[in-house]
Amino acid sequence: MTTRLSDIADEAGVSVMTVSNVMNGKRARVSPATIERVLGIAARLGYVPNIPARSLAANSSHIVAALVPVGENNSLLVSPHTVAVVGGMETHLRHRGYHVLLRGIEHEDQVAQTVRGWSLDGVVLVEFPDEQIDRLRVDTVPLVAIDSYSANPRTIGVRSDDHGGGRLAGERLADAGHRHVLFAGPPYAGLGVVGQRWAGFREACLAAGLDPRRVEAVEVLTSFEDGRRLGLRLRRDHPDVTAVFATADHLAVGIMAGIAESGGSVPGDVSVIGFDDLDFARYTTPGLTTVAQNMPAKVAEASRIVLEEIEGAAGRGSDAGEGAREPVALDVHLVERGSVGPPRE
Repeated sequence: MTTRLSDIADEAGVSVMTVSNVMNGKRARVSPATIERVLGIAARLGYVPNIPARSLAANSSHIVAALVPVGENNSLLVSPHTVAVVGGMETHLRHRGYHVLLRGIEHEDQVAQTVRGWSLDGVVLVEFPDEQIDRLRVDTVPLVAIDSYSANPRTIGVRSDDHGGGRLAGERLADAGHRHVLFAGPPYAGLGVVGQRWAGFREACLAAGLDPRRVEAVEVLTSFEDGRRLGLRLRRDHPDVTAVFATADHLAVGIMAGIAESGGSVPGDVSVIGFDDLDFARYTTPGLTTVAQNMPAKVAEASRIVLEEIEGAAGRGSDAGEGAREPVALDVHLVERGSVGPPRE
């Protein structure tokens, strides 16, 4: 015999609506004792929610997609940054009764196809280039874009203070006495995430009196292996550089590995600064000095916004036009470990 919500409600001595709220993760107005009692009875009776039926009744799929661009070989290579975003999203949304769909996108046209095909309630765009976000024309569900500077009024940007983070890295290297530095990051167009970090870095270096010709930049894909290859050829291609600022921690750790493999040392021969402050940054030797962005806060903010947009947040009237929400930018700070020292003599 199939257990119904009313069976649980009768035994728990509460309303069916209360049981429904508990089972759907909407527990803000339910006491901890009632939540524990309802969940215990549901487990003992073997209650299994009928998700498709529930979605039809509510005219909602309760699915929010985390969409990630895929590479040329069409495989979804998830970076440590993406893992942190999707993992945090899943926790926040699960507690509100929503499911997270992770899907790779080969072309921005597939965003609209995925929204229709899965009857999505909302979308969080992860690591999409701004030029692709600019072209999106999806207006049927909320679109939250993490680390985006796109002016597309259909999307809501949630990002860190990338310009300020680049400035912190430049100031730290200049204060350490470095006068020939290298910025390492992926190709970019305009002042998106990478462009903002480069602008802040260069601004700080020039303000400290560095010769503009000695503030170099090199394009390198954001991966450990690409960083390693850069580290291996660093002395050959940039013999006078004494410090590198990488736009991501896993790129920075790869650069450190390449420097060590080529016979150099960090920070004895080359100082290295990363960006993110992911967990592994503290386990390298030496530990990676990095610009820390508050990833949990950024993911929590993106999750909060997409849920408010789905459920109709208080204070936003039905006539609120596109672009009613301003982008959110979170503070960053420098974490000192051991990868920055004075320049080699």
